[in-house]
Amino acid sequence: MSIDSRLADENVARVADGLAREFAETVPRSHVEDIVRLARQDLDGQIPPSALDELLHRLAHYRLSRLNPAH
Repeated sequence: MSIDSRLADENVARVADGLAREFAETVPRSHVEDIVRLARQDLDGQIPPSALDELLHRLAHYRLSRLNPAH
């Protein structure tokens, strides 16, 4: 099941905004956005669209945290 691209773009922007604020002191915003986009691509077709927001946030947060273990 593929995720609607408009919905995915909205979710990517929302998740990237929140994570960019959370990791502002350690990860450049452009890198946060890249990680969120890659996470969305990895989730596409793997999850129901209704779970995108939460799972996108969790996956991107996990990946960003691995860049900065102290976070």
